[in-house]
Amino acid sequence: MEQYLEFASRHVFLVGGFVIVAVLLVYSYIAPRFRPWKTVSPLDATQLINREDALVLDVREDSEYQHGHIVNSLHIPLSLIDKRMGELEKHKSRPIIVGCRTGSRSGHVCGMLTKNGFEKVFNLGGGIMAWEGANLPLSKR
Repeated sequence: MEQYLEFASRHVFLVGGFVIVAVLLVYSYIAPRFRPWKTVSPLDATQLINREDALVLDVREDSEYQHGHIVNSLHIPLSLIDKRMGELEKHKSRPIIVGCRTGSRSGHVCGMLTKNGFEKVFNLGGGIMAWEGANLPLSKR
């Protein structure tokens, strides 16, 4: 035990860096379990759309959306989500799948939706890139 303490005292930055990385790694596995929304795969998203009439909310910017989007998705860019939150009120009883390019921006919007009282909120894991990777169709209209 003395050797560990001696090593730690001589290599404070190395040990500190290790502790930080370990804490972040544990957090990355534990944090999703406590979020009020769930992450779904493209396959699970299609099942929600087909079986529960889920609304797909695309929060990408206009140029990204025009390159291809999920059919019948509602497009509200992340930069306008606060101003246009009222448009979503009529869909509060439906499951809402939020998607962006990779799934990171949509996670932020999922948090906003749950804070505004939406109960069935899902993040499209991997975003539209995962949707394309699963060979699911995109519309350009």
